[in-house]
Amino acid sequence: MHVQKTFSHSGRTILHGTFRVRETVHVCAAGCRHPGGALVTRRAESVTDHLLPRRTVGYDVMVYVGLATFLNHRQRDEIRAELLGVHKVDLSAGEVTDLSRLFLRYLEALHESRQEEIRRALVADGGYPLHVDATGEDGRGTLLVLMAGWRCWVLDAFKIPTERAELILPALRSVAERFGPPCAVMRDLGKAVVPAVADFLEESAPGIPALSCHLHFLRDVGSDLLDTSHSQLRSLFRQSKLRPNLSTLARDLGRKLGEDIGQAREDVRQWQEREEEGHVLPSGRAGLATVRAFTQWVLDYPADSNNDGFPFDRPYLDLYDRCITARRAADAFLRKPPEDQAVHRALKRLRRALEPIDSQSPPGPVAERLRKRAELFDELRDALRLAPKTDGRNTVSPRETLTTEEAIAELNDVRTAVETLTASLKTRRPQRGPAEDRREAIDIILKHIETYGESLWGHVVTLTTPHGSVARVVDRTNNVLEGYFGGFKHGERRRSGRKTLTQDLERLPAAATLVSNLARPDYVELVCGSLENLAGAFADIDADRKRRKLAGENLPPIGRSHHPIPEIESAALPNADRPLLRSDAMRRRVLGAATSRAPRHRARRPAMATVD
Repeated sequence: MHVQKTFSHSGRTILHGTFRVRETVHVCAAGCRHPGGALVTRRAESVTDHLLPRRTVGYDVMVYVGLATFLNHRQRDEIRAELLGVHKVDLSAGEVTDLSRLFLRYLEALHESRQEEIRRALVADGGYPLHVDATGEDGRGTLLVLMAGWRCWVLDAFKIPTERAELILPALRSVAERFGPPCAVMRDLGKAVVPAVADFLEESAPGIPALSCHLHFLRDVGSDLLDTSHSQLRSLFRQSKLRPNLSTLARDLGRKLGEDIGQAREDVRQWQEREEEGHVLPSGRAGLATVRAFTQWVLDYPADSNNDGFPFDRPYLDLYDRCITARRAADAFLRKPPEDQAVHRALKRLRRALEPIDSQSPPGPVAERLRKRAELFDELRDALRLAPKTDGRNTVSPRETLTTEEAIAELNDVRTAVETLTASLKTRRPQRGPAEDRREAIDIILKHIETYGESLWGHVVTLTTPHGSVARVVDRTNNVLEGYFGGFKHGERRRSGRKTLTQDLERLPAAATLVSNLARPDYVELVCGSLENLAGAFADIDADRKRRKLAGENLPPIGRSHHPIPEIESAALPNADRPLLRSDAMRRRVLGAATSRAPRHRARRPAMATVD
């Protein structure tokens, strides 16, 4: 070989910092060519192993930017400042964004190149339960994620315009083809995912159970059971303007207390600890502060919730109960009116604000109907053993501490409890008479149990592993994906600084979901050994692609080499159409047609029948 050219260029890596390199490229002296037609050349491996093709940035810089962006959810300025201050690598904001997107493409290529290793690991486990769910923001940027449940590995993700069965089914086929069929499928009760999973199992994996998430099942029952009454109660509260009146009273009393607000809080604390006969409010500043505290106590009704969301929490029923309690308390304090006229007037004002709410007012019957239905709902919740939030997420039970035998016994107990409740509801259901609402409420629960009864059970699966047959239990909920989506969106809000992620999710590549796998040590060991080797694994991808191109293969751009989702635009206004719709030419054509004198179209009269 002899020298083809020598040139100088810069380089930026975490390992070396910013540097200049003088590189010599050699070419075959005999003019040999690769099968693809390119001359046989050789570059310095010390350069190609560290710098990205046709770039001056190193693989390790791209890995650093990608992990900081999508795994640690750091913002561009934070990444730039640390790269410059610690590693002496200066990047522009645009380069950070570009490298973060390029990182996702390389990670996707690495995930695809290791799909055989991933498949063998799942087969060695005896199989995997496939969790299926989608998320979005304001109905846009829908992201379909398919996860191996026990390993918590994201197997694949797809951007789809809307949740439709014809878009979900190809994704299920693709995952089963590449990673093997699942031993069970866990999904919610969505109108698109239920038929898609049913069709997938019928054609690809007959006999595999399709499981309904118990949490989604319970939420679906609760919505049908409680939503109408809860919405009516909300409307009645809005009509009465109770909350605005209470808020105004609390603000007015706060202004009256003025700079003494700190001491006023201490007065309320001392009044709370005082034990006295009768119900008497103090005078002066302490009395005004106490009336203010009563008002604020009513407004603090969200404190009675567990942050589980509707229908597990019924905030307007909590508000109704607090209003009734506060009104009775105000009546008790007015039996012996405060001597201080200012305190007396404030207490009477509180009483007037609460006047629209009593057991005989319009909200009363609605609240009682809601309460009775909520009692039936809570019975079903107790039978399913879906506990309130205890650690920031919905939990079924501390399954990490349960053995397989204990988990199976718990599942059997839950099924027995649901069957017992079903039988009890059938006996308690009024056959006739005035109890129409109770009969309707029980029918709602029984109908859901009848519709989804089969898919609520079947979580115990027998697996064939190299060590023999073992039984394992699939989670009763889809919380593994629900929790993943919650953390994913929280990180994106932290990174973007925006509360609403509509545009972020529309622009975010689906491969961003694969980054969470890098927090799983077993996945990292499988695909690259360790995170320190990730840059080298990416360099190997480029080296392999170069060899294949020189051999004459026609390769797609790095990243996803398959995309089973058909290009069906089911969204009303997708991003791809907006530049076309917002162009001057479109506006000109529409306005031109609208302002023209179009011919008048007369309604065609129906043909008259003739009789010969």
